Amino acid sequence: MTCDRLVCANCAAPVSEGRCPVCRASRERLQHQEGVFAALTPATLLALLVALIAVAVLAHGFAG
Repeated sequence: MTCDRLVCANCAAPVSEGRCPVCRASRERLQHQEGVFAALTPATLLALLVALIAVAVLAHGFAG
């Protein structure tokens, strides 16, 4: 999740602007939570899913 569209409950400003201490703390927390999958696009995730299904089908074919 990104803080682009989040609104602070403390000051009613966008969290991305970091106007108050609550905004800045929330923005920092969200930035640290972004992991490996945060940069993946939906197209990349779909390609990974298709590749996983293909491997599963091939493994099932060789097992049977």
